[in-house]
Amino acid sequence: MQMRILIDADACPVTKIAERIAEKENIPLIIYCDVNHIMKSEYGKVITCDAGADSVDLKLINESKKGDIIITQDYGVAALALGKGAHPIHQSGKIYSDGNIEGLLHDRHLGKKMRNSSKKTHLKGPKKRTEADDKNFETALINLINRINTSL
Repeated sequence: MQMRILIDADACPVTKIAERIAEKENIPLIIYCDVNHIMKSEYGKVITCDAGADSVDLKLINESKKGDIIITQDYGVAALALGKGAHPIHQSGKIYSDGNIEGLLHDRHLGKKMRNSSKKTHLKGPKKRTEADDKNFETALINLINRINTSL
């Protein structure tokens, strides 16, 4: 079973970092995006999906396999990846696991309820990404690859 790196690439700020690491480690890379995001890769394969809610997520999960690394910020995708025996990682470097996914999904549900009940039309978004964020992701991805390789 060969490990692959699959990226939920719509609005993903770490695609180039993951591509560089995948190429260095000789790991196949597949980048999933919708028609509204034009992606190119010097190393990996780009799969463009129809626009629409969850089209990229469903394609990525349907094509994922046990042992794959899945880069996503979507907790639902991460939960489905865990169920398939894949290794999901957030763009921040957080490793999703059976031990933390339930709490993350619960927090997402509560946040959605708050947004739906709020009279505000716009809630504050995430803070601006920094070089330290990129370094944290890079370190976490390399550590995850090494951990998977030593368990094979």
